[in-house]
Amino acid sequence: MKIGKIETGAEPLLLAPMEDVTDVAFRLLCKRFGADLVYTEFLSADALIRQVAGTTRKLTIDPEERPVAIQIYGREVEPMVEAARIAEAAGPELLDLNFGCPVKRVAGKGAGSGMLRCPDLMLRIVSEVVKAVKIPVTVKTRLGWDNESKIIVELAEALQDCGIQALTIHGRTRAQMYTGSADWSLIGAVKNNPRMHIPIIGNGDITSGEEVRRAFNDYGVDAVMIGRATIGQPWVFEQMKHYLKTGEQLPPREKTFYVDILRELVDNNIRKLDERRGILHSRRHIAASPIFKGIDHFRPVRIAMLQASTREALFAEIARAEAMLLASEAQGA
Repeated sequence: MKIGKIETGAEPLLLAPMEDVTDVAFRLLCKRFGADLVYTEFLSADALIRQVAGTTRKLTIDPEERPVAIQIYGREVEPMVEAARIAEAAGPELLDLNFGCPVKRVAGKGAGSGMLRCPDLMLRIVSEVVKAVKIPVTVKTRLGWDNESKIIVELAEALQDCGIQALTIHGRTRAQMYTGSADWSLIGAVKNNPRMHIPIIGNGDITSGEEVRRAFNDYGVDAVMIGRATIGQPWVFEQMKHYLKTGEQLPPREKTFYVDILRELVDNNIRKLDERRGILHSRRHIAASPIFKGIDHFRPVRIAMLQASTREALFAEIARAEAMLLASEAQGA
């Protein structure tokens, strides 16, 4: 796949932008395990313009994570143009515009997937942003607002006409949020539209190598974007890449390897933020990680890990969890 001057190779896997998940420490781990392109957390155009510290901090890019896309969202033309210029100055390879976030505090105010109710305004924003920056502009969106307004096939053509250089489609409507199943048939309809010539990236319900292979084979997408399946397990990229190449599952590593990755994530977050915020940023990954699933009487330890407020306390609980994990494995053997 090629976007502007970026070459990702064949059948690339992308890390989806996720609020409070895809900070720089996590992006670096995903990159190490094989992600071909990573995206920042989505950034509010208004907050960038006001120079809100928590938002401007998310513009930080590590050289080792490139290529990287910065994603912004908003609901008005002028602020989005100004924010696009601010984001471009941070030095990403791509600028992505979020018209897909379904959460109420974003979509309910007309931004994110709320733009699917105002496609003309969406297209004006896209056209002006494309003119305002020199780096490639891409878009991430959904099928439509609800089941009665799945406009993605026509919208994709219009977005392409505005000058975007790639389009990511999450296979749900805004009304679905994250319920039900992603409809990849409409993603395929966009990709197979003979009038489309930009890369089409599919997103939604991809959790395994088999599903990645099916997305490429059955729907012809140029890339697959992985979102929630990466939380707490950045190594899924390695597993999926192995399946794409061999058609076989990657043999699992020792469980201690995965525990050490969680420790590394915590340390990286602490180093790039501070102890308090680094631990807070790590909690979602610790909570979601499948490493400790199935261990008897594990709930109190899990709660203690999520309540720990210092590195020393958190690492003590992780060590306790690791001991329980190894004991459980020994019993199973």
